[in-house]
Amino acid sequence: SAAIRKRSKTPGVMITQYVVNIPDGKSTPDFQCKPVPVTVQEGQLAVFKAVVTGDPKPEVSWRRAKGTVSDKDKFQSKYDESTGEHILEIHKVSAAETDTFKCYAVNEFGKAVCTATLSVTEGKRKGEKTRHLNCIILIYLSISFVLFLYLSNISSKVEKAGGETDDRFWNAMLNADRKDYERICAEFGVADLHLVLKKLEEKKKERMQNNDSHTSLYNTSSFFASFFFLFTVSNVDFVIRIQEIKAQEREDALFECVLTHPLPKITWMGKGRILEDGEKYSITMSDHKLIHRLLIRDCKQLDKGIYSAVAGITSCSAWLVVEGNSAAMINLLIAFTEPVTVKVGHHAIFKLHFVGYAPIKIQWYREGEELHDDNNTKIEKSANHSRLLLSRCQRKDTGEIKIKLKNEHGFIEAISQLIALDKPTPPLGPAEVTESSVLCIEFRWRPPKDDGGSPVTNYIMERQQVGRNTWKKIGEIPGVPCYRDTDVDRGRKYCYRIRAVTAEGTSEVLETDDMQAAFPGPPAPPKVVSAYDDCINLSWSSPSNTGGSRILGYILEKRKKGSNLWTVVNAMDELIKEKKYAVKDVVAGMEYEFRVTAINLSGTGEFSNPSEFVFARDPKKPPGKVTGLKVTETSYNHMVLTWTKPEEREGIQDEAKGYFVEIRQADCIEWSRCNGAPIITTSFSVKGLKSMDIYWVRVIATNDGGESAPEELANYVIAMPSPVRPKFTNHKMKSFMVVRAGNSVRITVNFEASPRPVIMWLKDNVPVAKRATISNSDGSSQLLIPSSERSDSGIYSIVVKNLAGQETFSTEVRVTDDPKPPGPVELEENVPGTVTVIWEPSPDEKRDDRLHYTVSKLDSTKRTWTTVADRLFNNKFTVCNIMHGREYHFRVYAKNDMGISTPSESPTWGMEKKRGVFVKDCDLRCAPTFIVPLKLHTAPRGYECYMSCAVKGNPKPHITWYRNHISINTNTNYYISDTYGVCSMLILRVGLKDMGEYTITAENALGRAECSTVLSVRGEKEKHLHLNLKDRSEKAY
Repeated sequence: SAAIRKRSKTPGVMITQYVVNIPDGKSTPDFQCKPVPVTVQEGQLAVFKAVVTGDPKPEVSWRRAKGTVSDKDKFQSKYDESTGEHILEIHKVSAAETDTFKCYAVNEFGKAVCTATLSVTEGKRKGEKTRHLNCIILIYLSISFVLFLYLSNISSKVEKAGGETDDRFWNAMLNADRKDYERICAEFGVADLHLVLKKLEEKKKERMQNNDSHTSLYNTSSFFASFFFLFTVSNVDFVIRIQEIKAQEREDALFECVLTHPLPKITWMGKGRILEDGEKYSITMSDHKLIHRLLIRDCKQLDKGIYSAVAGITSCSAWLVVEGNSAAMINLLIAFTEPVTVKVGHHAIFKLHFVGYAPIKIQWYREGEELHDDNNTKIEKSANHSRLLLSRCQRKDTGEIKIKLKNEHGFIEAISQLIALDKPTPPLGPAEVTESSVLCIEFRWRPPKDDGGSPVTNYIMERQQVGRNTWKKIGEIPGVPCYRDTDVDRGRKYCYRIRAVTAEGTSEVLETDDMQAAFPGPPAPPKVVSAYDDCINLSWSSPSNTGGSRILGYILEKRKKGSNLWTVVNAMDELIKEKKYAVKDVVAGMEYEFRVTAINLSGTGEFSNPSEFVFARDPKKPPGKVTGLKVTETSYNHMVLTWTKPEEREGIQDEAKGYFVEIRQADCIEWSRCNGAPIITTSFSVKGLKSMDIYWVRVIATNDGGESAPEELANYVIAMPSPVRPKFTNHKMKSFMVVRAGNSVRITVNFEASPRPVIMWLKDNVPVAKRATISNSDGSSQLLIPSSERSDSGIYSIVVKNLAGQETFSTEVRVTDDPKPPGPVELEENVPGTVTVIWEPSPDEKRDDRLHYTVSKLDSTKRTWTTVADRLFNNKFTVCNIMHGREYHFRVYAKNDMGISTPSESPTWGMEKKRGVFVKDCDLRCAPTFIVPLKLHTAPRGYECYMSCAVKGNPKPHITWYRNHISINTNTNYYISDTYGVCSMLILRVGLKDMGEYTITAENALGRAECSTVLSVRGEKEKHLHLNLKDRSEKAY
């Protein structure tokens, strides 16, 4: 959408609003204090200051009308946080900085712009030299201006014969520039411009005479007052001049201008007469006397014309166009259709005035694409005109510009053209040589692809001799893309540079390839047409580069194989005119090669590459067909063929020198040759076959006489190995695996099979789900479940099947996790001396059929937990041997293949205290005692021997084993254990060294007990040790 222009509360500030609706609390930029005009002497410091407002905080930048502020040393932009002032400092000002400076304040909702002028005065010496000249100029200008005001006032009161219209016409012509004469004549309907110019000269002479006759009317005091006023305002200029206004009848029209210096009053003139403030005209100015306005009320057709604002010795003028209201949609100006031509990088402006009933929708197009405001495009819209500004035009912007106006009565379009002028692009190559000889080189090229909007007038030529570093300027030639260079030396190579010239500039350079005067290029290598014992027939083609002149003939040379010497076949004075020749100077059975060169007007060119070697002998007979063709090996991508060399029969078939192998797919009718050059072996490996495709194969023998008839296999060949029944090669594959939930399941199976089998994975005899990834390759297959779930448990089977049979392998996969603990545990006494432990099942019981339970017990008389039941698949268990007067605790665990859960604790069972009854604590401590003693043992040699006994004691006694009174607790040859008072020792292989007395001691803080036995080895002399075990036991007590 178009930007919205609005006025600021600060005079001289123009605000452009980017959006229609601004959010609450936000605002467009504005100047609270704008920069004021500055006048300084050369070499001094100039400072502009501005204070801006707006939310978000605007970004402030400075620009100038006639230059840039990119020189950081001269132009320094600062911000004073204490005062909120944005400052532009210009150091060491000179006359070049005399300019109008613009300050921009921009945020996302709009921008504000204001201007200030910088005037640079000369130094004291220059001021003294020019002071008298300035005074003289001011006196002359003041007298001229006073006379102008007087004559203008008198002429406005004179009534001419032609009436009021005639008076306004001549006043407009007398006050206008020469360039505006045609427009004023068209405005007043005057057709004969030549006659008007003659009368205008007479009018000017009359005005000069009236100036002389009325000079006496001005007295001396008024003259000096005018002089003083003019002297005061001599430096005043317009920052913003009045602009052309189009107004409808009965509407008001407002002219407005902005001055560089405050001025209490300016003179407004309309159609050659001074305007006064009254009912028709309202003349006002701003408080700071910089902005002056002229309001014309109730415009009529009589009010249209030229209006001027005069400030001191400067003035500006603009037209007021008054149009009548019409039901017609829009009146387009004829001038809009005239093309607008600008140079690249400049701005293009399209402006159209119109009338019509509001609202009017305005749309601008370039080459059919609608334009919108952006960095390079600005569109201004108002009720009676629209303006399109295209900034920094490029060559690609050239094209049609269209404006479309639409309201409820219809629409209308106007079309113009934009032409962006630029320098041309380089001429197009490559350059083509049209003539080359010892006398000249003539070549041509193509004109530039884009001439930049202006026709090519000339080409600038330069030349360089190849091998040198300097370029010679040839000069400019007319705009025809061809050139003939006659200043050339025979055998030299030259390179040229070409630039296109238009009215807009010179293009970049086109550099040609090297061009050589005179000599032709090499012909193609000679080809052998036929060979005999006494003659070899050759042919060749002309060289692609003739050297710029016609070919006069050819010279042919020959060379024997193994020799370095080339000999000429034809003499220089016997040039070969045609491109063929029969060489008869040959020796039968010898092998030769040939080369040829072309000759033109400049001389002999380069020789061609040598031909292929050829024997000087009569043609041979083609060989016979190969025999014994068979396939010895096949795979998915290749096959190996073997055959037998054909027999040689004199006069019928000669010896084979090589072989060609050809194949054809079953669905194709054309044979393709597998080897480009003949092979000399009688076997060949055909590679690059498609797996399982069907191929036909044949072999052709060849020699210098030609090719034999093909020998073809009787049956087709399938691209596959020999059939092999599938079998699994990895014998360590697991048939059962447990996987923790969330981990991946990976089953890899290796196999052998030919042809390539069909592989199918099943889970519980159903094809696996899509979440399982199957990867197959030659000889292996893998099933992968990236993140397993309990539902993935089951039996996975792989079926490998081909033409030779099938094999199946199954693996049970159990996906589980650490089980959750059982529910609450309850205790019941159904039979005295027993406790029934009942618990709620674990939440995982339904999902895991291998889940079971373990029950542990803690007796108050003991310090360790004992397992009383394991692998329980129900939810209760009865514990026996419950003693009265003791406390019991029970724990229930859930177990599966992955691990064990945390326990569920039972309430305390037993030992209830009765009221009023004192129960004395019982001391259960006792010294060690052997309940079951050791027995005598006789073991065969090489067999195992197991000894055990039972001991009691509280606290738990320390057990030590001895053999022949030497401790064996740390001897690794004996396996010793102590489980709940049952002490055991195991000897795996009994030998002679194990014979002897074995003693076990049990010791705690209250006492010590000892028990002994003897181990005899059967088959050896037994030594009986008579021990009184009973006496020793009694002594321990």
